[in-house]
Amino acid sequence: AEFDLEEGSGALVWLQEADLDNGNSCLLRRLISETGRSRAWINGTAVTLQQLAELGDLLVEIHGQNEHIRLVRRDEQFRLLDAGGSHDENLASVLGSYQTWAGLEAEKQSLMEETPLDAGDIDLLEYQRDELEGSLLATDEFQQLEADHRRLAKGSEIISALEFALNHLESEQHGVSGKLHQAAGQLQEHADLDAEIQDAVSLLGEAAINCEEARSSINSALSRMDLSPERLAQVEARLRSQYDLARKHRVEPEQLGNVLESLQNRLERAATLDRRLQEIELSLESALQGYRQAALALHEARCARAKTLSSAVTDLMQELGMEGGCFVIAIQHEADGPPSARGSDRLELKVSANPGIPPGPLRKVASGGELSRISLAIKVAAKASAAAQTQIFDEVDAGIGGDTANAVGALLKSLSAGEQALCVTHLAQVAVCADQQFQVQKTADAGLTTVQTTLLGETERINEIARMLGGRLSDQSRAHATELLATAAVRH
Repeated sequence: AEFDLEEGSGALVWLQEADLDNGNSCLLRRLISETGRSRAWINGTAVTLQQLAELGDLLVEIHGQNEHIRLVRRDEQFRLLDAGGSHDENLASVLGSYQTWAGLEAEKQSLMEETPLDAGDIDLLEYQRDELEGSLLATDEFQQLEADHRRLAKGSEIISALEFALNHLESEQHGVSGKLHQAAGQLQEHADLDAEIQDAVSLLGEAAINCEEARSSINSALSRMDLSPERLAQVEARLRSQYDLARKHRVEPEQLGNVLESLQNRLERAATLDRRLQEIELSLESALQGYRQAALALHEARCARAKTLSSAVTDLMQELGMEGGCFVIAIQHEADGPPSARGSDRLELKVSANPGIPPGPLRKVASGGELSRISLAIKVAAKASAAAQTQIFDEVDAGIGGDTANAVGALLKSLSAGEQALCVTHLAQVAVCADQQFQVQKTADAGLTTVQTTLLGETERINEIARMLGGRLSDQSRAHATELLATAAVRH
């Protein structure tokens, strides 16, 4: 499926944010194998089915015979009212005010959940804090002490190994350094005769130098070795104090710093809890007042939008065979209600399909056929708030005929202006209003069902309209079909 997108459209913005845009064109592909596995692409890039579904919601909106079920959902009602109401600034103001209030309220609840500390609790926390501050070792210092302890515990083994290595490096009879120098000196006399001998001389010289550096490092290590029992006892005592503190607080020694930070924070909160709660109460009062003002301004803007939209839907109902009927978007402002991200309004869609009957809740007072037509009227009146640029109507004309069918076709035609509207219909009066007509045929053969879709040319379309009118093709039905198509072309 390929779509042409307008600048600023929701689908194009989604593509740009996902780095999947390709100018103003959008090409969707989905491949379903015989095994049931599925793959999807957007503009040639492989995507997940979730991504395809998200973009699809911005491209295509499907309206079926049960469309009214969506209209009783609170979020759908607010979307219809707000999307084309030109009060985006009011919506943003309410959302910002609500978020400010909600953040303060969350902090207040968090502080109130903390158990107040009495004098004994504070004394204990202060004692634990002071004890840690006086004895806690820095992480790197603790790690160094552990390394010192391991070295002191194996001191004699380390010294023995160092002396053994030093003896083999410095011994007059067996010293490695001297032997390397001797070997290099004897080979040097013949180095100019063979390149590999020259390489050997260089390697032996480097090895001799490395041995001398190793001897220097060993001597330095030996001079720094402190194997006194006093040093070992000192290290063990400092380590023991850390392990004792760790057991006391039931953590690893490396986590004692976090314990100290937690104690300090708890004492600070205890000292400022009452003062902070008082500050929050004052801020909450101010934030709530700001929210109430923003919610009231949004309510007034919504009322103006509701009046306009209700009037437009009521007018369309007269065209759709519900003369004397009316449609009302009832808005109740709950000035003292709990704050909400979408304001303090309650919505209810009310309708009366017949004259003299007061409007009642949409889902209770209208029949299935009336609901389909009312839903279509709402879609036409709220066209600017359509979620997608392609809208598909699945038999929304069920149960109607005559002039009402003509009106439904005209309304569907108006929806296609600047966008795209598709309609599955069995009514000739609706089909003649379309720019293009497809015939969908389903056949079954040997247990296999096949669906074929065909774009109709002029002659085929006349025949199909004639078939829709009477079921049988005749000169009279074709003439009637031709007349209907001509009339629709002039009307639209």
